[in-house]
Amino acid sequence: MSAKTAKAGSAKIKYTDEPLGEIEVIPDFLPSPAELAFREEGVKITLALSKKSIEFFKSEASKHHTQYQRMIRRLLDAYVEAQAEAPRRGSRTDKRRAP
Repeated sequence: MSAKTAKAGSAKIKYTDEPLGEIEVIPDFLPSPAELAFREEGVKITLALSKKSIEFFKSEASKHHTQYQRMIRRLLDAYVEAQAEAPRRGSRTDKRRAP
């Protein structure tokens, strides 16, 4: 540990009895430990992706010390979650005119 690091860790925090002002209580948004431990059942599939996509995910996974398959799975899960929560918009078939 350097002298600089030691000084930073030993700094005393001074607390005061100042008024806090307007306080906004926000809902607890963190998942519970049970939700973090929960592992959804996976279904193995065969999927052909472009070489460019695989190279991208492999490169990013390496930078973040994770598996590229896991990144792809999380991306798809996030997409599905966002679509499930989004208000339903008319599909292309809804926009067809009646004959």
